[in-house]
Amino acid sequence: MDYKDKKQAVLEAIFADDPMDLLQVRPATTPARTMDDRLVAAFQEIVAFWEKHHRLPSAEGGIQEHQFLSRLRNLQSDPRKVNLLQDLDVHGLLKMDLPPIENTIANEKEIGSLDDIFADDSFSFFDDDTAAELFDLKHVGQTSDRAETDFVAQRKPCKDFEQYEAVFKSVQKDLAGGKRKLLQFKEDNLREGKFYVHNGILLLLEQAAIEEKEEDYKSGGRTRKDGRTRVIFENGTESNMLYRSLYKALLANGKAVSDHDYEIAEVLAKNFNLVTEADEESGYIYILRSKSQNPEIKALKNLYKIGYSTTPVMERIKNAAKEPTYLMAEVELVSEFKCYNLNAQRFEQLLHNFLRRSA
Repeated sequence: MDYKDKKQAVLEAIFADDPMDLLQVRPATTPARTMDDRLVAAFQEIVAFWEKHHRLPSAEGGIQEHQFLSRLRNLQSDPRKVNLLQDLDVHGLLKMDLPPIENTIANEKEIGSLDDIFADDSFSFFDDDTAAELFDLKHVGQTSDRAETDFVAQRKPCKDFEQYEAVFKSVQKDLAGGKRKLLQFKEDNLREGKFYVHNGILLLLEQAAIEEKEEDYKSGGRTRKDGRTRVIFENGTESNMLYRSLYKALLANGKAVSDHDYEIAEVLAKNFNLVTEADEESGYIYILRSKSQNPEIKALKNLYKIGYSTTPVMERIKNAAKEPTYLMAEVELVSEFKCYNLNAQRFEQLLHNFLRRSA
C-alpha cells in the first residue's frame, strides 16, 4: 500500500468508527458565518500568535504552528484575501517572507494518529476557508477562556517580592476599610504605579515601556499603544506581558483600584492653589453669618448666606446693615473663595440648587 492509499485508509477508518454520531451533519442552530467571516477569524488567530510569540509560525513548531504557516501562505497568495484583511494586518504579516514548508511526502512519515494526519497535511487540505470551520470549538472553553490561561501562564516567581509584599497588604487593608475603592476599568486608568484587580488577584503595574505607533487605516489614522510591562501580583509572581495584553485582560474581567484618600487630598490641595498668570479671576464666593438681633432671626440655627461678588467681599458687605439681602443687619464673614476660569455667578446658583435638594 503506497503512502496516499495508507493515508486514505486511516481517514476512512476514522469516519467509519463514529459510535456517537459526532461526525453527522446537524441543522445549524445559529446563522452560518460567511466565507469572509471565517477568513477574518482565521487571520486573527495568526495575529494573536504573532502578538504572543513575536515571530512567525514555524513548520517545525507543532501542529498548530504548521497550520498557521500554511494558512498564512495561502492568504498571501490571494490578492482578494490580502485586500480584505489589510486593515487587520497591523504587523504586516501579509507582506512578510515565510519560511519554507518541507515536503513531508518524501520523508514517508508513518501515519498512526489524527495528530500525524494534521501534521502531515502536505496538500493543505485543512487550510482553505471552509476547512477553517473544523477548528471552531463550539462546546468547549471560548477564546476568552484561553486568553485567561495565557494571562496566567506568562507569570514567573518574583525574586524581589519582599519589596512589594507590605504594599500589597496595605492596599488590601485600605480596600477593606473603604479608603480605596474598586472602579470600572478604562484604558485611561492603566498607568505605572497603579493597582488593579484581575479575577480577584491584586496586581501592580510596576513598569510600562509604552511606545505609541501611528497606524493608517481606510477609516483614518489611529494611535496604537504597546510595549513590555512589569506586572507584580500579590501571590508572589510577576510578568512582562505586553501592555495590550494586560489592557485586554483587565477590560474583560478587571477593576482599577483608586488612590488612597490622603493621596487624593494631596493632589487636590496641590492643584487648588496652583494659579498662574494665565488663569482669569472671575469673582468670589462667600459664606456669611447674620448678626441680626431680631429674635425670629436669632432663633434660626445654622443660618448662613452663600453669595457671589465681583468685588472683594469686605467691600461688598460694608453696607450690609442697609441692604435687605443681608436682613438689614451686620454680618460675619465665615469664609471666602476666589474663583478662576469659571462663571462664579453660575457656580453660586449650582451651590444653592445642590443645598436645596439636599435639605
